[in-house]
Amino acid sequence: MPGETELALRGPKAYEVAHAALDRMQEASVWPTALNFELWLHLLADPEGPLAREIERLLKSGEPISDLVAEELAHNFLPKVRLQDEIKDAGDLLTHELATVSKAIRSAQRTNASYSQQLAAARHELRDDRAADEVKTVIRGLTQATDLVQTENMVLQQKLADSNAEVGRLRDTLAQARREATTDALTSLPNRKAFDEELARACAAADLSGVPLQLAVLDIDHFKIFNDTWGHQTGDQVLRYVAGVIGRVGAPPRFAARYGGEEFAMIFSTESGGEVDAILHEICQEIASRRLKRRSTSEELGTVTISAGFAQRRPTETPASLMDRADTALYESKRAGRNRVSRAEWKATAA
Repeated sequence: MPGETELALRGPKAYEVAHAALDRMQEASVWPTALNFELWLHLLADPEGPLAREIERLLKSGEPISDLVAEELAHNFLPKVRLQDEIKDAGDLLTHELATVSKAIRSAQRTNASYSQQLAAARHELRDDRAADEVKTVIRGLTQATDLVQTENMVLQQKLADSNAEVGRLRDTLAQARREATTDALTSLPNRKAFDEELARACAAADLSGVPLQLAVLDIDHFKIFNDTWGHQTGDQVLRYVAGVIGRVGAPPRFAARYGGEEFAMIFSTESGGEVDAILHEICQEIASRRLKRRSTSEELGTVTISAGFAQRRPTETPASLMDRADTALYESKRAGRNRVSRAEWKATAA
């Protein structure tokens, strides 16, 4: 879970997590390379995940985690590495396709140039009085040259069609890779990377349109206590539930993302502050209204609540500044008792 790893390395327990990763690597007799360190950090962030299970399987089988094995693990389980590999593979295939088409075009150009020369020569020869046999020879030569040009053109057309189809497949592959790289695996919402890109785009669009932009930050209340009490798997179930509500409300033209951990963010490009306030209250009420059950045992888990804060973007305000003010509003909701919505103050400056 890349988001969890990044949060762990930027939180108060960052060095504790790093030391734990090194200790686990030493226990497994794994060299402390940068790639191994990244693998073990992800293992600690998601100890029940597929990467952790595969590493555990390898260690139990006695197979050493060599550099080659580490690279295979990274390719199979680290999204960033998979994306880089897919981009490289797509680039290699595209280069090959371009080289193939270029070769076909050059061949067709040579054939067409030769054909033009033959036409010019035939035109010159047919101006003079020629015997019937000589005329037939010239025409036969032109017919053969025409057939060759047609064949070359058909080959070129097929090459272009094949390459166009291959480029389409590469485009789809890269689009899928990008979706995976910008989607949170647990909740299926856009991830932090996608959110940062969308917020920058939305701010630029707001500068052009002059329409106020609203940014909201939402956080599950007391999630750590819930996680410690019921376990990470049940905590993941809660995250998916909350994400489902936020994602449904945050459908286009709004934008909702998992910002990291138990925190979510929403961008409102067309609604007023009053409308956003009402929407966030509806989200809080819907989430708090449902009594949750543990899937595996149907055990009652009680209810979960969220707190929210939002801010209206000031003209030309940077995404970072807007995020800071929305965060401040969120903290105000937390301080005021949680399960509520707070709005950052906004004052228009005189022209």
